[in-house]
Amino acid sequence: MDAHFLGIPELVETPSVAVVVDVMRAYTVAAWAFAQGAEKIVLAESLDEALALKARHPDWVALKDGPHAPGFDAVNSPGLLRSVDLTGRTVVQKTTAGTVGALAVKEASLVLCAGFVVAEATAGLLRTRGCDGVTFVVTGEDGRADEDLACAQYIAARASGAATDATDATGFLRRAGASRAAAELTQGVRQGVHPDDVALCLELDRFPFAMVATSEDALMVLRPYPAPAPTDGDRATA
Repeated sequence: MDAHFLGIPELVETPSVAVVVDVMRAYTVAAWAFAQGAEKIVLAESLDEALALKARHPDWVALKDGPHAPGFDAVNSPGLLRSVDLTGRTVVQKTTAGTVGALAVKEASLVLCAGFVVAEATAGLLRTRGCDGVTFVVTGEDGRADEDLACAQYIAARASGAATDATDATGFLRRAGASRAAAELTQGVRQGVHPDDVALCLELDRFPFAMVATSEDALMVLRPYPAPAPTDGDRATA
């Protein structure tokens, strides 16, 4: 598989297949939202759009980065979201980097959103689709966030059929745990944080689904996609 790793500012053309990676915390939060029963997640262009969607659909759950704010129901924290019952609900998500990255590649034929918690399911879907060329969008720090790059590189290795098991993932997870984002979350530099957020973002393959974003009624909508069953080739390299 031909993998390219680009920051959002480097996206000069629309890729065919894109994997948008935001480990800390957008797509860890999205995965937890689905685990808590959410039906779909609408990726908002701006805070104003998120609030407008919430105003039109009062039963939707709006969340954002940072501290709690009027009009929003939740913040972008897996530790805080994991206790919220979202059964059958629609979530509107707006974050600093993750949602921006997905909207930047919305014209791609396949858009996946990922973190370590859905790494193997994401890689499995890429293998099943036979994707020869994949652009990994490293959303944090204009493409320099090591937690996102490490996750992207791990998924790329798994998607290529490399013999990368959970033990081999240790180095990638260590890099993420030593990242600037992890330090800022741990030290309280960022707001709207739960003490367990970093640990939850580093849970490898916590959930058995990938997350696919598609255009629905002019909105970018994220939905869970069940992990494909492993093939004999996958078992041989696992």
